[in-house]
Amino acid sequence: MAKEKIGIACQGGGSQTAFTAGVLSALLRNKVHETKQIVSLSGTSGGAVCATLAWYALLKAAKKDSTPIEQGLVSFWQDNSTKNLVETFLNDSLIQYIQLVDNGFLPEWKSSPYSAYRQTMAATLQWIMPQFYDFKGLLEKHIDFDELPRLIDRTKSPVLILGAADVVNGKFEKFNSHDDGIQVEKILASAAVPSIMQAVQVGDNAYWDGLFSDNPPTDELVDDKLVGKHRLPDQLWVIQINPKQRDDVPRSSEDIIDRRNEMIGNESLYQDLRHICLVNKLLERKAIHAAYIQEHNLKQVEIFIIQMSKPLQQKLDYASKLDRNHRFIEHLFSDGIQQGEAFLQAPDTMRFDPATL
Repeated sequence: MAKEKIGIACQGGGSQTAFTAGVLSALLRNKVHETKQIVSLSGTSGGAVCATLAWYALLKAAKKDSTPIEQGLVSFWQDNSTKNLVETFLNDSLIQYIQLVDNGFLPEWKSSPYSAYRQTMAATLQWIMPQFYDFKGLLEKHIDFDELPRLIDRTKSPVLILGAADVVNGKFEKFNSHDDGIQVEKILASAAVPSIMQAVQVGDNAYWDGLFSDNPPTDELVDDKLVGKHRLPDQLWVIQINPKQRDDVPRSSEDIIDRRNEMIGNESLYQDLRHICLVNKLLERKAIHAAYIQEHNLKQVEIFIIQMSKPLQQKLDYASKLDRNHRFIEHLFSDGIQQGEAFLQAPDTMRFDPATL
């Protein structure tokens, strides 16, 4: 009996995507990749990082690597969180400063990541503590990008799709592992928040955070031209960071901006999911001509959404997207494990219902 084919899409959200890593860790630890066929993964920003780590683990597992398959996700987020008093002090001071500014207790001071001051500060911090402030080095520590061409089997390996936005041309880019491959610059491009990082050069183009694009790419995972007709999923699992609802109206400036971005990101996601649900309905009602179905390899796709626990979801603010305190990261990761295991035990409780939008 053929295994169900699964596509996994990971929404972005900075440090909050430690939750995503926890979900993916739970899925892999429970050997979902053995009971089902993971045919594709996608991600944006922090979701792109997590999707790439999971994809890399699957590639290595297919080559009989003996490392526990979830270890890469665990190790990356351990390294991406504070490990000593100095790192904790610097991290917590930044988060407290952002919160004080956001609540009007300190004046706001903004500068471009291209400014001489910001560039000097970034270079100094990377020189003093490269293990904490060198994001590119952190990715290269946990993913051997030179090894990827040897690991990828174009007929069997899952496809990885990362979202980014072309700053100059205004084009929403989708980096595809089976086209030009995945380099560290493409992950950096998907995670380049404009207020924090300079645009990342990939080839002749400069890219910003994929949150301006699909967050995360989902339509692409059901497109046979991008993933191949043998990788079209039976089910799409979306790991969502942005909450659909909030308990209160945001009042501080950064929380207002953050909530706006959450709603914009969710709307792009829900628009794609509505499209998939519409195709599902038309196929169910036999309202599409058989020749068109065959030409475009259309099939019904079940959709499931895995979200944070409500208490955690509601207490996160804008500053938490930048918070790398080890206790906070561990809490997010742990919640991800719990929600991932809850999904495996009762998937129907997380089935997507377009009528709720």
